[in-house]
Amino acid sequence: MILPVPDDALISSLVAAVEASPQDVPLRVHLAELLLAGGRHDEAVQQAAAALGVDPTSTAAREVMQRAMSPGRAAVEAVEESADDEDVEGTGPDAFDWSHAETELGDAAPPMFVDDANAVPDESAYDVSRTGVRLADVGGLKQVKARLNASFLAPLNNPQLRQLYGKSLRGGLLLYGPPGCGKTFLAKAVAGELQAQFLHVSVADVFDMYIGNTERNIHELFETARASAPCVLFLDELDALGVKRTLTRNSGTRTSVNQLLTELDGIGSENEGVYVLAATNHPWDVDPALRRPGRLDRMLLVLPPDAEAREAIFRTHLRDRPIAAIDTKKLAKRTDGYSGADIAHIVDSASEVALLDSVSSGVPRLITMDDFDTALREIRPSIAAWMDTARNVALFANPSGEYDDLATYIRKRGRG
Repeated sequence: MILPVPDDALISSLVAAVEASPQDVPLRVHLAELLLAGGRHDEAVQQAAAALGVDPTSTAAREVMQRAMSPGRAAVEAVEESADDEDVEGTGPDAFDWSHAETELGDAAPPMFVDDANAVPDESAYDVSRTGVRLADVGGLKQVKARLNASFLAPLNNPQLRQLYGKSLRGGLLLYGPPGCGKTFLAKAVAGELQAQFLHVSVADVFDMYIGNTERNIHELFETARASAPCVLFLDELDALGVKRTLTRNSGTRTSVNQLLTELDGIGSENEGVYVLAATNHPWDVDPALRRPGRLDRMLLVLPPDAEAREAIFRTHLRDRPIAAIDTKKLAKRTDGYSGADIAHIVDSASEVALLDSVSSGVPRLITMDDFDTALREIRPSIAAWMDTARNVALFANPSGEYDDLATYIRKRGRG
């Protein structure tokens, strides 16, 4: 029942009565009803709120407040009630069927509020997989593989001997060396040897522009690895993810390093079955705290491929290409000091020479040594700049001797 629009004198009288009896809830509700009928919604809300302050269980006060705060709905209800009271046209066959409209609308309009207490959590943003690669698939690098086995794989694969000699499983391995020399491939091979899952993460997968998100991503990364144990967690570009805190004033970078340290330390057996490997081209830029005992406390230098490895790389990249009389031993000798990525680039360039020649002549031909001669005249080793920086560090900033292997290699190359 819609009240008639009251005059101001009546409302004034009721206001005076309410002021005289502020605890009279029915009187306040009646005043709120009249204010709402007069279109004075804000005042009606105030009176209804005051009534609820006296009696929070008042259903009448709640209904008035709800209608006062939803003037559009109140207007619709007023029209419907007016139609019923005055017996106007609106219930016949031509009237708008609100119930049918709401049924057709269905869930097109989402609810204003949801309760996600029982919601299923989203899947991890990080992909864990099997690599299918073993150390036997890594060409050459005998010395690297021997050290990798001695420092990391042998203790993990021999639990009884590890227990006998008191060898701890704490700590990870940091692979370092010039770019393009197979550090990622070696990490995959380690996962294959351990028959473990492999989780490869780079700085782009972790860093976020918003405060706190990077730390949350790092925590989720380690939680994913723990849930997938046994798992090799490979942190690529560690010099960016764990840069020296003394080299940056960015608080976000500093807190991300702190979070990484926390996750590496773990609590008790929290990281059981999680084997952390990391790779960097610039280990001298990695925060020293990351390389303390129990963290990434072992370092392994991954140098440009030796002659045997270079030949294996050439054969791998030539496997599915049309070739004729290719001497991979000769190519391996001519590419001393080239990285694995450089060799892949040489093969692509030689193939491109043959392709363009075939296009110009209209007759497809095989890739020959002449094409490699052309490619080698244009491509030079890409690690020269890295070697210059590494030389300065290994020869002149190596008081602890941690870069002695690198210094030995540089002297053998005649750059010392």
